[in-house]
Amino acid sequence: MSRKILVLGGAHIDRRGRIAGETAPGASNPGTWFEEPGGGGFNAARNLARLGFDVTMISPRGGDPIGEMVSEAADFAGINDRPFVFLDRKTPSYTAIIERDGNLVIALADMDLYRFFAPRRLSIRWVRDAFAATDFILFDANLPEETAVAIVAKAKALGKPVAAIAISPAKVVRLLPCLDGIDYLFLNEAEAAALVGDRPEDATAWPSLLGDIGIGGAVVTRGQRELVAFKDGRAFVLQPPISDIVADVTGAGDSLAAGTLSALMRGLPLEEAVRHGAAAAALTVQSSHAVNENLSPELLRDMLSLVPAARILH
Repeated sequence: MSRKILVLGGAHIDRRGRIAGETAPGASNPGTWFEEPGGGGFNAARNLARLGFDVTMISPRGGDPIGEMVSEAADFAGINDRPFVFLDRKTPSYTAIIERDGNLVIALADMDLYRFFAPRRLSIRWVRDAFAATDFILFDANLPEETAVAIVAKAKALGKPVAAIAISPAKVVRLLPCLDGIDYLFLNEAEAAALVGDRPEDATAWPSLLGDIGIGGAVVTRGQRELVAFKDGRAFVLQPPISDIVADVTGAGDSLAAGTLSALMRGLPLEEAVRHGAAAAALTVQSSHAVNENLSPELLRDMLSLVPAARILH
């Protein structure tokens, strides 16, 4: 049973402002401010650690109090945290404005430090050892294009399965040169559209469109509508559970990736694994945090009972 996973990518500070009333564009809106460690890779890593996996995290970090806050959160989650620390630079940040109902209005990503995670860092001995010792590799599109290519090439050379989180429409295009080497890509419809240059009305068209550009396996989320997933010519859709409570949608996609990978690493097929991912995402949106602080294998099993079976397309 595969239990070790190596995660490379975003680990920074998330700042979120929640509007208290109806959103008034172009005006001052009363609300509250909240910040916590986050990042696509880091959120997924913390979810996987809470689900009982041995997680190692590699990410660039600044030599500032925010970097220390991220490190403390990694230690608290039980992650083997191995950052590249740049003492003279600041840790990246993600700043979002959230509407009263939990949906995103706009966000700003200050992620310049990630460009210093160059491919040559993968040749450092302890990084090579981390690749060799793991069972699965996950990275996110916060990293530079050439680093993504190098990660996929290294994973393939070692015979390790690899997954990726798209992060945003602007960043997912960094994965274009290595799409054919990614076993599982997690993305939403906007990110999928950025890759293929189209956004079909019929969601069942996604497997064909993404397959045409070399993607062998993917999960495309569509908010509260049916998600679409495919692998090795087999495609299906799944209706995520509709939550009566939406505290914050931040981190939902990252937890879906983590929940899905947790099941895949235990040997379940993708159509069953995405049920675990949908359950993890549903638990996340019920929390005001990007990672549900109560997540556990037991809680995930309870939520799984609310997730329907996948509907096979072909």
